[in-house]
Amino acid sequence: MAETELRIDVVEEGDAGELLTVRRAAFVTEAQLYDDPHIPALTQTLDELREDLARPDVVTLGAWIGTRLIGSVRVGLEEDRALLGRLAVAPDLQGQGIGTKLLMSVLTYLPEDTKEVWVFTGQDSKQNLSLYAKHGFEHQYDQNAGDLTYAYLRKILGEAEVQTEG
Repeated sequence: MAETELRIDVVEEGDAGELLTVRRAAFVTEAQLYDDPHIPALTQTLDELREDLARPDVVTLGAWIGTRLIGSVRVGLEEDRALLGRLAVAPDLQGQGIGTKLLMSVLTYLPEDTKEVWVFTGQDSKQNLSLYAKHGFEHQYDQNAGDLTYAYLRKILGEAEVQTEG
């Protein structure tokens, strides 16, 4: 994959169906890991996803190669914090750095007053935990949600990290 082919931008409502497909494909591995086909990324409906994309406190970024949506990350904005979730990359393109590029590009879409970024993932998702740790996220706590236990990690942002779009 050539660097110039990858484009990261905000996902619009018109891309909701394709986004739902990418997320579902990407999260099948997580569902298998936890032996749970009912994880939220797999049970969200198209209407629920469209509502989420329309929220003013949520930014969803997508990664495209040409016209194909190949990955995404959801960014929830709350006061001076951002909560990242649903980091997903199409299964046929995983392991090529696309998730890392999505993670790093989030910073340019955050409000200037954002002081910290949180992520969560299943506590047994070793690849995800490793990715986040590699990029400065530190484990803070675990939280049970039904049969799943999520690990929450935080990264404190310095002034150099919060960039303005420009």
